Amino acid sequence: MSKNEHAPETPATKFLKANKVPYSSHLYAYEEHGGTKVSARELNVDEHAVVKTLIFEDEAARPLVVLMHGDRKVSTKELARQIGCKKVEPCKPEVANRHTGFLVGGTSPFGTKKKMPVYIEKSILDLPLIYINGGRRGYLVGIHPHDILRTLAPQQVSAALAD
Repeated sequence: MSKNEHAPETPATKFLKANKVPYSSHLYAYEEHGGTKVSARELNVDEHAVVKTLIFEDEAARPLVVLMHGDRKVSTKELARQIGCKKVEPCKPEVANRHTGFLVGGTSPFGTKKKMPVYIEKSILDLPLIYINGGRRGYLVGIHPHDILRTLAPQQVSAALAD
């Protein structure tokens, strides 16, 4: 982040500050459909430590948040089985936007418009530091994964597929 670029104030950073979560700000040049590959490259970090915030819905169209390693995909069958649903599938971008208040590509699990259950791939908690969206495209925050446990009380799952 250059000296003249200030980290944006977003619902996510307000949530982090309100919950006394220390974080570092990382701005980068956002690329449409670039995903975690681009953010990892731009920040010069391992894509495995960049955590995606994905908005899914269950068979009753109830939204849920899934936090997954950047270099992994979510096994929807395995996730549904572990959380006791018939099926889960990704929300359409406009639906995800309605639930979270964030644009796809800038979705953070912190400061969402609606309170939703959060599920975290349990191996994320083994990392010393993660990079997760700060509530805007091209903006990640670096935090300790255990701060997610404290602030979002997610259910731990094991539903990763190699990307």
